[in-house]
Amino acid sequence: MALILGSIIVIVCVLGGYVLSKGNLMALWQPLEVLIIGGAAIGAFIISNPMHTIKETFGGVLRLLTGSPFNKAFYMDLLSLLYDIFDKSRKQGVMAIEEDIDNPGESQIFTRYPAIQKSEKLMAFVTDYMRIISSGNMAPHELEGLMDMELENREHELMEPSHAVAKVADALPGLGIVAAVLGIVITMGLLGGPPEMIGMKVAAALVGTFLGIWMGYGFVGPTSTAMEHQAQYELRAYACAKAAILATVSGQAPQMAIEFGRKALPSDKRPGFQELNDHVRSK
Repeated sequence: MALILGSIIVIVCVLGGYVLSKGNLMALWQPLEVLIIGGAAIGAFIISNPMHTIKETFGGVLRLLTGSPFNKAFYMDLLSLLYDIFDKSRKQGVMAIEEDIDNPGESQIFTRYPAIQKSEKLMAFVTDYMRIISSGNMAPHELEGLMDMELENREHELMEPSHAVAKVADALPGLGIVAAVLGIVITMGLLGGPPEMIGMKVAAALVGTFLGIWMGYGFVGPTSTAMEHQAQYELRAYACAKAAILATVSGQAPQMAIEFGRKALPSDKRPGFQELNDHVRSK
């Protein structure tokens, strides 16, 4: 919704101001300029990124339209899931959760949280470290070092799409100049012709510069920033799981362990203490 609303505001304000200044709106309709700029931008994007980044980028843009799954409800479910695992491990022993973490798709604990199951990499993060805890005697600082290494790699993966889009945004003004130069080349070939034709070609060339700058700073650049915020919300889920798991390894009770995880969440999506407690009890 924010992506659509922001785009509408950019279009209305820029084109509205142009029309109110008695500009001819049809003069901006230059589909061939759009083809040059847009085609070059897409081609450069494909050249500079591996296929998995390209797929993740389009998926990230789609999530901007549909809404990020990493919201307050998701975080509450994640903390409830962690509480259930910690509680079972504390009451029945660490070995009791082996079946749950080995087959989360059939586990009575994990199947209560379908939203978490859809996030396969986060599920793998939780199950992998609970498996390490149940199968070995790793010190908390060693476990934290291993988590930090994995989270650093995951942050790099999540940030790749936004960085790729940001590079396209940086290139668009330059590609607008490319379109403008090509327009001037065409215009030079018409010297000596009707002044009206020369004026139209010069206007088309200038529109190319305008479109490159407008698309770069008005749409593509802000989209890359929005994708970066989206990635940060997903990273907070990993930080939440990390804090809770380290707390339980250090000997904290399940209720206190998930409180460590709750404090790792962003304040605008962090549930209150009592709100989380009620949610855990309801599950």
